[in-house]
Amino acid sequence: MRTDAAIPAGDIPEGLVEPSLYVGKVTPGSLDDQVLAFPETKPPRKWYFALAITLTAALIGVVSIGYTFYLGIGAWGNSSPVFWAFDIINFVFWVGIGHAGTLISAILFLFRKRWRNAIARFAEAMTIFAVICAVIFPLIHVGRPWLAYWLFPYPNQRALWTNFRSPLLWDVFAVNTYFSVSLMFWYLGLIPDIASMRDRTTSKLRKVIYTVLAMGWRGAASHWQHYEKAYLLLAGLATGLVLSVHSVVSFDFATSVVPGWHMTIFPPYFVAGAIFAGFAMVVMVLVVVRETMELKNLITMRHLDVMNKVILSMSCIMGYSYMMEGFTAWYSMNEFLHHGFMNIITGTYGWAGWVTISCNILIPQILWFKKARASYFWMILVATGVTIGMWFERFVIIVISLHQDYLPSAWRIYKPTMVDFGILLGTFGIFFTLVLLFARVLPVIATTEVKAILPDAQPSHHGDDHHV
Repeated sequence: MRTDAAIPAGDIPEGLVEPSLYVGKVTPGSLDDQVLAFPETKPPRKWYFALAITLTAALIGVVSIGYTFYLGIGAWGNSSPVFWAFDIINFVFWVGIGHAGTLISAILFLFRKRWRNAIARFAEAMTIFAVICAVIFPLIHVGRPWLAYWLFPYPNQRALWTNFRSPLLWDVFAVNTYFSVSLMFWYLGLIPDIASMRDRTTSKLRKVIYTVLAMGWRGAASHWQHYEKAYLLLAGLATGLVLSVHSVVSFDFATSVVPGWHMTIFPPYFVAGAIFAGFAMVVMVLVVVRETMELKNLITMRHLDVMNKVILSMSCIMGYSYMMEGFTAWYSMNEFLHHGFMNIITGTYGWAGWVTISCNILIPQILWFKKARASYFWMILVATGVTIGMWFERFVIIVISLHQDYLPSAWRIYKPTMVDFGILLGTFGIFFTLVLLFARVLPVIATTEVKAILPDAQPSHHGDDHHV
C-alpha cells in the first residue's frame, strides 16, 4: 500500500492512506549523515549527567551484590516460607522486558511490517541489556554462583548430572538460548551499518575497530544474499523463542502445587505480560531518543501510535487473564485457591494487588483516545504505570502466594531489606547505562532497513511515490 504523504490524494481511496514512515525528504546520503555520524560527535553535557546518574545507581547495585556475597542470602528479606522474593521477581521482570525487542525485530520482520524498521535496532539492543540484568539474579540466588557451571550437562569425573525434570534447569537453557540468538540477530543486523561507519570515519583507531567488527563486509551481491538468508533464519529461530522462553519461565510456577501458581493459563499469561512490559519500556526510551537525538523525522508519531496500540491490546489481554484467575478461584471451589486470590484483593499485600490492577488495566485505557496516543505526557504516564504494574504483578504472584500457603502455622510476613532495593535499583542503573553507551557508540537506527522504504528503493508508477 502506498503510504507516502507526497502521493496525490486523488490517487488513493480515502481511508486507505496510512501515515508516512518518515517525515520530509530523506535520501540514503542524508540518512547516513544523520544516523551514522552521530557516534562520532561529542556527547552533550546532558548525556554525561544522565550517565553519572545511571552509573551511580549501577554502583549501588554492585555494592549491594558484593555485600550479598560477603554476608550471604541472609542479607535479603527472604525467609520461610517466602524463599523466593525480589530475586525471582526481578528475574521474571527483566526477562519480560526483553521480549518486545524480539517481537519487533523478528516476528514483525517475518510479517514484513515495515514500521518496525526505524525502531527495531534499539528494541533489539534493549533485549540484550534486559537479559543481562535478568541473568544476574539466578546466579546470585543459587547461593554459590562460582558453581553455576554445574547447571550445564557436561561430562565430568564427579558424575554430577543436572536434573532435567526441574523447570529451573529449563530456565537455564531457555534464557541462554534466547540471549545467544538475540545477540547474533542484533549483531548481524549491525554489520552493514558498521561497514558504512568504517568507510566514513577519519579516525585510525575507529577504522581498525569498525574493520574488525564489519567482518569484511563490502556490500557485494553475494554478501547481501548470505546476509538475507542468515537474517531470515535467525528471525525464525527468535520467533519461536518469544513464545517459548517466557512460557518456560512460567513453568517455574505452573508446575508447582502452590495455591495460585498451579494454573494452565500461566504460559500465555506470562508471554502477554512480557510483551506488555517490553513495549512500555521501548516507548519510554524511544520518546527520549526521538527528542534528544533529533530523530523525529525517522521515529515518527506513526511508530509511537502503533506501539501504544499494542500496549492497549496487551492490557486487555492482561485484564482477561486476571478475570480468569478470579473465575478459576470461584468455579474450582478450592478453598486454598480462593484464599490465595482473595489475598490479592483484601489481604496484607492487597495494596500491591490494587496497584497491579490499576497500573496494568485501568491506566492503559487512556490509550483508547487518539490524542493520548499522540501525547508525550500520556505515553510516559502509561508506560511508567505499566512498568510499575508489571513489577508489582510479579511481586503479587510470588510473595502473596508464598507468604500464606497450605500450613497456617508457617505463615509469615515478608519484608524486603535495603539490600533488596539496592540490587533492584542497580539493575535499572546497569540497563540504562548500557542504553546510553549504545546510543553513543553504535547507530540506533538500522539505516539499511530504512533505506529499503525510500522512494528510489521501491518500484513505482508515480514518480517519487513508493510502496510500504
